[in-house]
Amino acid sequence: MNKLSLLLLLLLSTTFTLQAQDVAIPDSLDGWDLSWVAGLNGSQAAYSNWSQGGINNLAFTGNSAYTAAYKKERFAYIFELNTRYGQTKIEGEGVRKTDDRLSVRNRFLYDLGADRQSDFKLFGNINFRTQFAKGYEYGEAPDGSDLFISEFMAPGYLSENAGLAYVPSDNFSLETGLGLQQTFVQNESLSTLYGLDEGDTFRNEAGLTFAVAYDRTLGTNLSLSSSLEMFTNLNKAISSTDVFVTNQFTGKINDFMNASLRLDFIYDDDYSKELQVAQVLSVGVSFILI
Repeated sequence: MNKLSLLLLLLLSTTFTLQAQDVAIPDSLDGWDLSWVAGLNGSQAAYSNWSQGGINNLAFTGNSAYTAAYKKERFAYIFELNTRYGQTKIEGEGVRKTDDRLSVRNRFLYDLGADRQSDFKLFGNINFRTQFAKGYEYGEAPDGSDLFISEFMAPGYLSENAGLAYVPSDNFSLETGLGLQQTFVQNESLSTLYGLDEGDTFRNEAGLTFAVAYDRTLGTNLSLSSSLEMFTNLNKAISSTDVFVTNQFTGKINDFMNASLRLDFIYDDDYSKELQVAQVLSVGVSFILI
């Protein structure tokens, strides 16, 4: 069984813990609703003559999520800007990046119900994602040095898709449609790393899209937010389908502090035939700015 088959099996076994695009806009909304939440997580450790051993380190991660939602009669729109960036300083090894993401989402919905709210809607999405700073595989170069693998807009992804969405509740949606996906690799030395020909900096693809969205409150102070997005290039085998999954559990400690566990999966054979996995457990403070 190949890596894609294993991932699809995982998705099928956890269908109701997945979210993809933005969950539905509440039916009660009339006009604009704005929200902005920022957070900071950090850790520090120092050792001196410590018999158990240890390395001095200092780490931080900042994140921000801004959302603007609009609904009027049968039309709805939601804008999301999500950013994350983290670094750690390890004694003897310098500063290393631990988290990095810039994501912009635009989602349009048109209710197909003429006289009353319908579970079926037409949708259109325009999404963009990249990272802020240079990324490395530490110690993975042939000479043992750090291997340079990414930077701002290398890669960067822009996607546009439209189709039919099934939205039976405020916390679940399923959609499928047709879409375009553009890959940007502005640093030519990284082109072949992301499936482009040597020297190329841009690729455009057309394909089928599928997404599921789900949010759930699991307890008084515990919530789940997950994501699944799939893109199948019409000119490639289905085994080359791009799959992007995110899952985040968030536990509220008090009005300012929270703990979160994030588990992300990516399958993109332009970069690697292996499944990409990222797991982050953090505790920090959050601030509601709007």
